[in-house]
Amino acid sequence: MDIGVCLPIGVPGAAGSQLIEFARRADRLGFSSLTVTDRVVYDSYDSIVALSAAAAVTTRIKLVTAVLLPAYRPSTVELAKQLASLDRLSEGRLVIGVSAGMREDDYAATGTGFGTRGRRLDTMLEELREVWAGKGPVPGVGPQPVNGDIPVWGGGHSPAGLRRAARHAIGWISPGGPPQRFADQVAGFRALWDEEGRTGTPRMGANCYVALGPDGKEHAREHMLSYYAYMGKMAEHLAAGAVTEADTLRALVDGYAAAGCDELFLLPVTADPGHLDLLADAVLRR
Repeated sequence: MDIGVCLPIGVPGAAGSQLIEFARRADRLGFSSLTVTDRVVYDSYDSIVALSAAAAVTTRIKLVTAVLLPAYRPSTVELAKQLASLDRLSEGRLVIGVSAGMREDDYAATGTGFGTRGRRLDTMLEELREVWAGKGPVPGVGPQPVNGDIPVWGGGHSPAGLRRAARHAIGWISPGGPPQRFADQVAGFRALWDEEGRTGTPRMGANCYVALGPDGKEHAREHMLSYYAYMGKMAEHLAAGAVTEADTLRALVDGYAAAGCDELFLLPVTADPGHLDLLADAVLRR
């Protein structure tokens, strides 16, 4: 199983120099992917801009949006151009994880409809590929992705989100949870995959919040209660689920691998690049 790590663009106050060093170090340490989350109404960096900066200082690591929320963006053509540009800058290392999202304020801030976001996302996925193929509403929009297309990974856990991933994507990214539940999610998604007439095997991913080190529990609680404040009491549950011990993380990695996970994305709650060394010691150097 591959192990990726999230660039901490959603940690309030994270310095640009920290994020650049974080990207460099993740590339050097051997993590499979560098991911980003996506949010408008929060003290966070723009997902595409941040990955573009990471592309400039890395050479090997995949760049993954896990996940991007395309439907709050007013222009599909502009988004297609941005993503194709990032793919070219990274020499074809981009993978786009997408979801409709749950935060109404992000849609209000950009003047897009929250209630129609799922249908809009379905349409946008088709339109993105048309633009990349040179068949968009306005001819001549470039550049084209390195390989003519960009792999799309589905996120979200609603029935519509799962169906969208089975229909349009290379697989599905789980928001997290215990490995035992993930095994059931894998079986359920593969059934949807077959229903959609897809061939081959879907690529299954999952997210996991991590906060190793002596102050890990405090960092996890502070960050996650802030980031998930819109979820009310559920934020407490999410904060309590962050992995704060190396032994627990190793057991979780083994459990996800046994449950059929192809790539586990670790989400740090601190922008300190040194946290990557703790993660690498726990799961890459054993």
